[in-house]
Amino acid sequence: MALWIELLAAGLGGLQGALFAAGERHRRIDVLGVIVIGLTVSLGGSLLRDIVLNQPPVVVWKNWYLLVAGASAVLGMALQPAFARADWLITVLDAVVMGLFGAIAASKALSLGVGEAGALVVGVIGAIGGGMLRDVILGLPISILQVGTLYAVAAGAGAGTLILLTEFGTPTLIAGVVCVVVTTSVRLAAIRFRWTFPEQRAVRPRRPKGPRPVKTPTG
Repeated sequence: MALWIELLAAGLGGLQGALFAAGERHRRIDVLGVIVIGLTVSLGGSLLRDIVLNQPPVVVWKNWYLLVAGASAVLGMALQPAFARADWLITVLDAVVMGLFGAIAASKALSLGVGEAGALVVGVIGAIGGGMLRDVILGLPISILQVGTLYAVAAGAGAGTLILLTEFGTPTLIAGVVCVVVTTSVRLAAIRFRWTFPEQRAVRPRRPKGPRPVKTPTG
């Protein structure tokens, strides 16, 4: 992926993370904390992606990522009062950021020669890694481990679409755009229509039905 696309993803991630953190006023997060959450959402997925791929983390080795993510986090904190009642904006940004990071991660894995199944896993890690680290830092239930609106499924659907299109010779940029659209659409549709996986439960053997008791006449 081109550098400007990765910086766009970093900027939107920092903005979304800061908007989310600034909205958690009951937790009394200070200015530094909001910026840290913004950086985590923005750069966490890329960091985990590169660790899994055994690559030097680009968010550490290149200055632009930290600068763009940090500036976007500050902007998100400043704009949060204006969007205090627009929870849908944070949800949409979260879905778009997932799609962008999933596309970047999956395409990078493919460019390094990773197999299709491995690239799918890397794509999902890149898409949801920042959100997972955010939940850990804030002490929230980790989204992909709870009954919820198909968080990881949306990331996998987008990354899988990119991998499939790439296999058929589609240019990476076009496949990446489709990945973002698919991820965002699945995520928002799941929220809108409350699509979820059923909660886990043990499989219990059915008890054999015994003979019905014979009613005796009375009176």
